[in-house]
Amino acid sequence: MAVYFDHRIEAPENSDVPSQLTWHSTLPLLAVASNSLTTGGNVDIYLQQGEYVESCHIERPHQPTVLRWHPSKSVLALGWENGEVLLLTIPSGEKTVLSNVHTASITLLEWSSFGSRLVTGDQAGVLAVWKLDARGRLQGNHQVKHEYSKPLTCCIFRPALPGIDVAKLARASVSGDESALDMFSWKGAPLKMGPQEGLIFYVSTADGKVHSVDEHCKTNTLLSVEGSIKKLFFLQKREALAVVTETLMLSQYTLGPEGGAQEFMKVKLSSKPGQSVDIIWTESSLLITATGEQIIRLWDLERDDNYILSLDETLGFDRGEMINCVSYCAAKEILAAGTSQGRIAMWKTVVQPNIRVDTKTLWKLQTPTEIAGNVTQLQWGSSQNLLAANNSKTVLILCEHVMSAHFSQQVAAVQLTPTQLTITQFTTGVHLALQSDMHIKGVCVNKDSVTVWNGKVVTVYELSGTVLRNTGSFPCDSHEVAMHGENLYTVEPNRVQIRTPQGTVKQLLTFSKSEGNPVLLNVCQSYLVVGTDTAHIRVFDLSRRDAKAHCGAKNLADEIANLGALRSVKCNANGSQVSILISQVNGRPDHKVYFYDVEMDTVTHFDFFTGRPSSGISQQEESEKQQFQETELSGRCPVSHFWDESEPRLFVCETVPVSSESSSNSFADMVDVSVVTLFCTQEHGLLLQDCYPKPTGLQALLALDVPYYYFSCKPGERDPGLIEASSTRGAPSQFPHMVSRRALRDFVGLENCEKSTRDAMLNFSFFLTIGDMDEAFKSIKLIKSKAVWENMARMCVKTRRLDVARVCLGNMGNARAAKALKEAEAEPEPEAQVAMLAIQLGMLEDAEKLYKSCQRHDLLNTFYQASGQWQQALETAEIHDRIHLRTTYYNYAKYLESMGDKTLALAYYEKSDTHRVEVPRMLQDDTSSLEIYVNRMKDKSIYKWWAQYLESQSDMDSALLFYDLAQDYLSLVRVHCYMGNIQEASQIANDTGDRAASYHLARHYEGHDDIKQAVHFYTRAQAYNNAIRLCKENGLDDQLMNLALLSNPEDMMEAACYYEEKGTHMDRAVSLYHKAGYVSKALELAFATEQFSALMLIAEDLNENSDPALLARCSDFFITHSQYEKSVELLVAAKKYHQALELCLTQNMTITEELAERMTVTDSKDMSEEARRGLLEKIADCCMRQGNYHLATKKYTQAGNKPKAMRALLKSGDTEKIIFFANVCRQKELFIMAANYLQSLDWRKNPEILKTIIGFYTKGRVPDLLAGFYEACAQVEIDDYQNYEKALDALTEAFKCLSKAKDTSGGQQEARLADLQHKITLIKKFVHIRRLYAEDADEAVRLCEALLDEPTLEPAVRIGDAFGFLVEHHCQQGNFQVAYHKLEELQKLLPSQNVRYYLSQASLEALQKKMGIPMEPADHRNSVREEDEVEEDLNIS
Repeated sequence: MAVYFDHRIEAPENSDVPSQLTWHSTLPLLAVASNSLTTGGNVDIYLQQGEYVESCHIERPHQPTVLRWHPSKSVLALGWENGEVLLLTIPSGEKTVLSNVHTASITLLEWSSFGSRLVTGDQAGVLAVWKLDARGRLQGNHQVKHEYSKPLTCCIFRPALPGIDVAKLARASVSGDESALDMFSWKGAPLKMGPQEGLIFYVSTADGKVHSVDEHCKTNTLLSVEGSIKKLFFLQKREALAVVTETLMLSQYTLGPEGGAQEFMKVKLSSKPGQSVDIIWTESSLLITATGEQIIRLWDLERDDNYILSLDETLGFDRGEMINCVSYCAAKEILAAGTSQGRIAMWKTVVQPNIRVDTKTLWKLQTPTEIAGNVTQLQWGSSQNLLAANNSKTVLILCEHVMSAHFSQQVAAVQLTPTQLTITQFTTGVHLALQSDMHIKGVCVNKDSVTVWNGKVVTVYELSGTVLRNTGSFPCDSHEVAMHGENLYTVEPNRVQIRTPQGTVKQLLTFSKSEGNPVLLNVCQSYLVVGTDTAHIRVFDLSRRDAKAHCGAKNLADEIANLGALRSVKCNANGSQVSILISQVNGRPDHKVYFYDVEMDTVTHFDFFTGRPSSGISQQEESEKQQFQETELSGRCPVSHFWDESEPRLFVCETVPVSSESSSNSFADMVDVSVVTLFCTQEHGLLLQDCYPKPTGLQALLALDVPYYYFSCKPGERDPGLIEASSTRGAPSQFPHMVSRRALRDFVGLENCEKSTRDAMLNFSFFLTIGDMDEAFKSIKLIKSKAVWENMARMCVKTRRLDVARVCLGNMGNARAAKALKEAEAEPEPEAQVAMLAIQLGMLEDAEKLYKSCQRHDLLNTFYQASGQWQQALETAEIHDRIHLRTTYYNYAKYLESMGDKTLALAYYEKSDTHRVEVPRMLQDDTSSLEIYVNRMKDKSIYKWWAQYLESQSDMDSALLFYDLAQDYLSLVRVHCYMGNIQEASQIANDTGDRAASYHLARHYEGHDDIKQAVHFYTRAQAYNNAIRLCKENGLDDQLMNLALLSNPEDMMEAACYYEEKGTHMDRAVSLYHKAGYVSKALELAFATEQFSALMLIAEDLNENSDPALLARCSDFFITHSQYEKSVELLVAAKKYHQALELCLTQNMTITEELAERMTVTDSKDMSEEARRGLLEKIADCCMRQGNYHLATKKYTQAGNKPKAMRALLKSGDTEKIIFFANVCRQKELFIMAANYLQSLDWRKNPEILKTIIGFYTKGRVPDLLAGFYEACAQVEIDDYQNYEKALDALTEAFKCLSKAKDTSGGQQEARLADLQHKITLIKKFVHIRRLYAEDADEAVRLCEALLDEPTLEPAVRIGDAFGFLVEHHCQQGNFQVAYHKLEELQKLLPSQNVRYYLSQASLEALQKKMGIPMEPADHRNSVREEDEVEEDLNIS
């Protein structure tokens, strides 16, 4: 909480009433203008606390009209009534008068954002633009001058677009962005880096026009409105211009890229006629107006919303107090308003995280600051956020100061106003007021005295009962003061002074230059800790007459990274630990609290951003508690810290969310402030003891003194346990209590316990925190108070220690809670078990949080119902626990019924879908309402209930009507039978077919001996056993058969027995036995009575599950009657497979695949493996005889006889399956068989078959057979194609294969190899001759003739091919006579062959033509075109 110190400006004597004031935007410089009708006007400059700057006084016979500060330099632009404009430089007082451009009163002065341009305008419509250098000095004459002929009213510069982010551009360039690289190009325009200065501005005139002036000072009219323009604003987010006229008409215009303006909104602002209007504009697009009313109006132009803020009389404002002026501070987010009664009202934006609320509620009205007079002008300014106020008499400068407060030795002091304190003595309950004659900047108390100071003077007051007595006052420039006993501790450069209350220095505590200047002091018990501006700390022992060093100086900068400055230091009660808050180098508060262990000379920390200390938590259930701790504490920042006044282990810290730590002065107004308590020891480090939200209505933590936390609070928030006593002197009777205390979690209910109990409780809490249960119980075993044990149990809810809770409940004697806790152990989630403990202890909020945290919405729903929170229960059921939604509706309806709200209960009974029973029950005493409800709902169940009610009232006619509406035909028939309307009842039963109604009517007819109708309605009711019973009893044999067939097997059996015993209709008996599933009985009866037709029907249902003997008997019966197929099926079903096969062979029956599968035995229990194979081979043999080769193959394969299977496949001629079977079986014999079969096919035209043959012979490992196949291939190439090259390749492969084969023929293989080699030699010669012919034809002819002399030329080389070669040669040479001679010689050698086969057609025609010999048409072999010939590489090795 903050207060405002007011400093009246030190105006010169005989100064006039101030008329204007303006702050420099960054420097603490205030310009004040004063007007006088007689002497003219003057302008003065004042500093932060109102100090007058004499060198800068300006006085003129004319009145000043406009004051504007340079945005960064200490230069003030002044405009005067006579048109004079001058620049005043502070503090030198140098004055620069601008050239005489203006002759009328100056109406506007405006600087550009960096101050390089100054715009001036006057009442005559003359506008000039001036250029200034970086130091704020004028450069030459005006740049441009425009005349608009109308008075100028407003001027604003348009903000420039943001500059280029060079770092981002560089990253893009490195990643390969070509456009980014182009922007870095030296050839292009220079980069515009950083913020740019906007030189475009808009100026308005009194006739409603707005003119735009660009960076080259060219002007054009932008827009026009009705009336004189009062204000111009620029909406940067929308790129829009807002215009407010004198009549408060607000218009908004979008600005086009080419300079046009388009109106998109126009609205009339509310105002009070005849009053001056103060209008301000915020960067967040808020337009705020004060129109001399009791309210402020706010217009959110970004969200198109508006609302008002008003004064609150409960905070000290008067009824009818008017608001004259407003000013907004963006840095502090404070809106200030000056009132007609001399008060300054302030509204502050309140941080409410994760809550979406109306915009109006974000503003919180603070306690007003009173300055007297009538406040006519307010303005925030300078980087120190000072507020200047004009109260019509003088100007006051208000400086914010954080409210001082201090607590020590059960005495608390809290600042109320700049000069007033309230003092509370908790031991006696006395409240005192201290009124000082100075602005209090700090306070320090102990049980005997109060010390206050303002940075220049220190004053000490003695506390004596209910009286405050001034015991000393002395000048001292110390901004920090501490007190111990009667000694005061003040700071000055490089030392701490120990003084008496009168200011006498008793001792000096000096600090070296490296240790720095002391800036922070704190005393706890007998120890003083001092923090310096160089981040050193020292601890002193004050227990003796002179203060002595408790430890050496510690440089925290060596231990803490990124340390900027110390914010606060505190020491504990025995001087062993010092806690430190720091600011980082960038000025932001650190998220950690640091702890310096004096004895160990070590620094540890607790990080509130992660919720973890610097070292792990050494305790049981570490992971569970650590997770809870990180969830509760993460993302926070410490703002204040304290040690307990007597317990050295106990530490408390106040934290806020990280997003709010920057506004350190406003955290007290936040709702999300947590108070965290830690235990700090050498052995166990930092241990979380408790974390709870700061109670509402309290401001800030003052101290920790077990068993209480002490808080400063708002007026009206007080400690209920505080003794009512007030001072008779020095304090008014209504003096507010500004300090409140709250008990620690462990001490709720034990606030007034004695010291031994308090120590025991602290020890218990400490040992419980570290997980040492033995020591924990030792510390409290002597405590018998139930309140203590109940408090321990409550603590177990926070620590989630159910084992401890059981002991506590036992000591409390709370059997019900112990039982509930034991039952809750069945829940799998620990949180759910703890929640039940919380419920039993009345901690309902904790229970609710626990159920939510573990997402047990079913238990949360039950909890809400049990605690009467029905709306939350319904909401939980509808969103999260829909499985219990109807149950929740039902329970809520029962609750409403018990509360007498039957109308709402009825609605929830309907939602729970229990209204059909519950609503009639609820309304049974109100028959008229019930009847209305029945007729309205039109529900069959409710109709039935109402009809039963009417029947019980003997109103049969009405009951029949509602039974009919309910479609309850049984009740209709029952009532009609009761009333004797049998025909009506029969009609209903026949029309509806309702089984229950039919059964009731059948019983009625049976009772009246109407057997026929009884049987009919029993049949309709499907009560066949009753119908059968009546038929047997009354001899209705014809109906009996039909009824039995409709009924179940038991009734069929009973009817069949009836027919058998009677000896008539035996066919019906057989049929019924069959239908009932008693096949053997049916067959026996059929054989006995020779019912052959029935026997045929029965046999159709026989299968392998039937009795084998029965199957065999039936089979014989079918053989006798030549029904062989049926007989075979029965034999197979009887598993007499051999007989079935014999019957198939003898009767020449085809064995189908289905029959073969049925005869294939798969279960080894039915037949041995050898017998099964024999049976399968027998089946396959039968299939072979019948020509079913594929089925035979299958059965041979199942029998394991693969050679026979292959033979069967070979007979089938299915080449594809033969190849597949051979590849699958992979047996040598089968490969050979398959290859031999494939040789019988046309393998010459199918290369795939050729390859397969070679592959099979190779896999079969029979190289001799493969060699033979290659010889056959070679012969085909010679005979069919005369292709000796391929033949040579084939014979070569044959030779290779044959040479690999084993000789088992007794020398024949050698002879075969020699023969092959001879053939190869001859063919090689012939092939060589053919190839040589192209190079040396004569040599080729000679070799060919020599080849013909070979005695064994045939069959390696056909003689005809050799002679044909020679004939072709001689024909080409023209030796036709020699060619003809050779042809005759060939004919003699081959008299039986057509020799023309060996010659080409061209050679034959040439011989015929040249020799004149008639030739018969040649018998040419079918030639295959070369491109169609299949080339096959026979070399597979």
